[in-house]
Amino acid sequence: MKVGKKYAESLKSYDRTKAYDANEAMNLVVANAKAKFDETVELHIRLGIDPRQADQQVRGVLVLPNGTGKTKKVLVVAKGERADAAQAAGADFVGAEEMIQKIQTENWFGFDVMITTPDMMGVVGRIGRLLGPKGLMPNPKSGTVTMDVAKAVAEVKAGKVEYRLDKTAIIHCPIGKKSFGSEKLLENFNALMDAIVKAKPAAAKGQYIKSVTLTSTMGPGVKVSYTKG
Repeated sequence: MKVGKKYAESLKSYDRTKAYDANEAMNLVVANAKAKFDETVELHIRLGIDPRQADQQVRGVLVLPNGTGKTKKVLVVAKGERADAAQAAGADFVGAEEMIQKIQTENWFGFDVMITTPDMMGVVGRIGRLLGPKGLMPNPKSGTVTMDVAKAVAEVKAGKVEYRLDKTAIIHCPIGKKSFGSEKLLENFNALMDAIVKAKPAAAKGQYIKSVTLTSTMGPGVKVSYTKG
């Protein structure tokens, strides 16, 4: 595989076979994020569980201590007082049936997160086949189906991330931007790792956390030595 000059230089700066402690690994990732834009730092965790089993699912949400560095656009589908509360909390778009109609007829997806109230799920469900593949379908487990829409909007704006196991038993999650610096990124890393360790299913057997890797958008992955799980 042919790689770019900067990527090749980055590969020479560390031992790809070695697992580094989190602090050292983070410093390497930040140093090797050499793109001209502010790269996102991502955490990839392989778990020793079977994602096909219903009792071995790992999924949750967390407001990162230092946010994600990305301002997400929020659509709230609600009526009356809830709609007013969402507007006051800083939602980018607020509406009811007319917003569903806009998505249906105009193929409009100018938002990153949709939040709705339980009473509006019937309306939202009509476009589930459009929202689902884009990962935009509201879900109580991710805190996006709630009566407290103001709190949900505030959390998303503050840097809430959702983590969930994929079909290959890996969790992929952004933990901030290169510009945060190693210290703030490490705080986000520790908060997310603690949440995933606490979310260990009772049915999980053997080693829970198999491997941990940190990487930036354009940089190579660095293995992390992690023993708490």
